[in-house]
Amino acid sequence: MTDWLTWTVVGVGLVALVVVAVALVRDQEPQDRTFALLAGYELVVLVQLVVGCVLLARTDRDVEGVLFVSYLVGNCFALPVGVFWSLAERTRWGTAVLGVAVLTVVALQLRLETIWGGGA
Repeated sequence: MTDWLTWTVVGVGLVALVVVAVALVRDQEPQDRTFALLAGYELVVLVQLVVGCVLLARTDRDVEGVLFVSYLVGNCFALPVGVFWSLAERTRWGTAVLGVAVLTVVALQLRLETIWGGGA
């Protein structure tokens, strides 16, 4: 994977996490601007899916392809699942669910880096 893409995903995730944490401290339910931020974050993750698949096809590294692609795809599903769950739970806990979804994406991203480096 490319370093700039990895750190873009992690950086945007940390920004989203701060926004969600502030909403939690303020005891707010999920807001439209939070969902807009997460939609932008999902676009970054989708770009990563495409770039990751292209890089996997072109690499000669010792990468577990199925594992790597499954993490990429799982990364794409974490945010939408969190958003839909949050929409069903329109309370402060819905905001907490968004925080868990963002943390999941960041954790999967860091695991993707380990897999890409050959440490399955």
